[in-house]
Amino acid sequence: MKTSISTVSIAGDLGEKLTAIAAAGFNGIEIFEQDFITFDGSPETVGKMVRDHGLTIDLLQPMRDFEGFTGQARIRAFDRAERKFDLMEQLGTDLLLVSSSDHPEALGGIEQIAEDFRELGERAAKRGLRIGYEARAWGRVISDYRDAWEVIRMADHEAVGLILDSFHILARNNPLNAIRSIPGQRIFHVQLADAPKIEMNLEYWSRHFRTMPGEGELDLLSFMSSVAATGYKGPIALEILNDQFRSGRPRAIAVDGQRSLLNLMDKVRQAEPHLALNVPKMPAREPIRGVEFVEFAASDKDAGNLAGMLSALGFVKTAKHIARDVTLWQQGDIKLVINTSKEGFAHSAYVMHGLSVCDIGLLVDDASAAAERARILGASPFMQKRLVGELNIPAVRGVGGSVLHLLDRTSPLAKVWTVEFEPLGEDVDIAGAGLTAIDHVAQVVNDEDMQTWTLFYESIFALDKTPLVDVSDPSGFVHSRAIQSSDGAFRLTMNGVQTHRTFAGRFVADSSGSSVQHLAFRTDDLLATAAKLKERGFEPLPISENYYADLATRFDLEEAFLKQLGEANIFYDEDENGSYMQLYSRPYGDGFFFEIVERRDNYHKYGAPNAAYRTAALKRLSRPSGIPRK
Repeated sequence: MKTSISTVSIAGDLGEKLTAIAAAGFNGIEIFEQDFITFDGSPETVGKMVRDHGLTIDLLQPMRDFEGFTGQARIRAFDRAERKFDLMEQLGTDLLLVSSSDHPEALGGIEQIAEDFRELGERAAKRGLRIGYEARAWGRVISDYRDAWEVIRMADHEAVGLILDSFHILARNNPLNAIRSIPGQRIFHVQLADAPKIEMNLEYWSRHFRTMPGEGELDLLSFMSSVAATGYKGPIALEILNDQFRSGRPRAIAVDGQRSLLNLMDKVRQAEPHLALNVPKMPAREPIRGVEFVEFAASDKDAGNLAGMLSALGFVKTAKHIARDVTLWQQGDIKLVINTSKEGFAHSAYVMHGLSVCDIGLLVDDASAAAERARILGASPFMQKRLVGELNIPAVRGVGGSVLHLLDRTSPLAKVWTVEFEPLGEDVDIAGAGLTAIDHVAQVVNDEDMQTWTLFYESIFALDKTPLVDVSDPSGFVHSRAIQSSDGAFRLTMNGVQTHRTFAGRFVADSSGSSVQHLAFRTDDLLATAAKLKERGFEPLPISENYYADLATRFDLEEAFLKQLGEANIFYDEDENGSYMQLYSRPYGDGFFFEIVERRDNYHKYGAPNAAYRTAALKRLSRPSGIPRK
């Protein structure tokens, strides 16, 4: 499979774009003419730069407003095309993208347009070049790929073929079945872009809101399955026009693009197993069965403070690592690790972020398979020197430079807790205060990185994302979404911050990019757990009485139950499927905190209506802005 990307999709100057594209593993590029025009160098220089990066130039684009003219306007259109041919020969590419005209003076009539392309094909063929015709969704005469194909069929020239752009087809809701009847050799090029479904002008939508495959809501799987059924063997290219991408980091955007293409084509391979697709074979997406452990990087002093917090929450120190300064704390099925080593990754994470979550262990069915899929999809592997007795646990880099270790129950990795840890006592009671499992992990990223990390999780693991929601903060808004397994065994909330004035934004700034702002533990009876925590000296986040007065107006709750919630500082939410209760700790350090939740019946959300009140309460107790850590 040959992957390609238009230079318009990547930020930076042409040199930066080429470096990022090549490093991400693409095979070729589409030269967007504006990128060439703004480059201070000859076409031959650009062609050599591309080839020196190990890339090919798959096409030059765009040529607009070519077809449907008469008289002098037609002559000028062909003169423009000839100049494009000169440039193509100098660059070293043989395909020109011609997009359907929206010029007000262009005349209709497929026969006339076909004649224009027959003549253009003749001129191109004399120079060993080809023409690809694309139906733009807002084209004046040709706006449907089926009409573009009819033009090409009538032009009947081997140098004239079809270019299929997923956005132009899916944005107009054109049926896809006709694609399968087009001979694959007559399709010269395929361009892909996803997009959120928005009601707006098609051209404006196209030029500002395209996204990588899988980051939007268009049915790219059906589109590419239809293309694959034709026997098409050419490049699969990204053409992403997006304001955020134009100001983003070139390398990150390129990596996202390659990952999105490989993930999409893997889905096509699974959907169309009878087709001989030249797609890299990779293991299927692994379901996540739960969070096996969460590791904190800490100094000795911070470890003492964290141990006090965990004890108040009902956790018990149960084991010590055989070779590192690492202790294991447990309650129910929850395993938390505190690492105070003075060398290695955890120490580096502490130096960078202070007391923070540096590592998360994910339980999957096959850790090796998950690691292999992650490698193929461009995830950065993590390795550090293994000490005597330690297992070789596969791992990749995660958000904010953190680590994701992959474990399973069917390999020697299942014995990690008995092999690498020595118990501190026999028959330790880990029932604690009734916390049973990790309900969800809450990660915070800069808003521009949300799509990157959503794609990371969704492409490697069998997870689904929920729609973005705006979470109110006294100082702004935070974009939030959940990424979770269908059975609820793994839940992660990702919060994108645009300003450091919000509570989540301050956490990112103050912790130098630490990713996990809070952990949510699950209990079967939050009121009972709250009572036990109170006995242990746990101090909950105090909630305003105004919240409970408002709660009484929103839900039909018994007065006694409402009073219990208020006395315990518990938030409440419900929907048509069930109810949800939340208890929070006070903030620690740079804004990290714990949450304890109870889900009743089939409630699968995260109490979003309470977020603004929770954030306001946390900000009241946080260290004032500008006050350094002690």
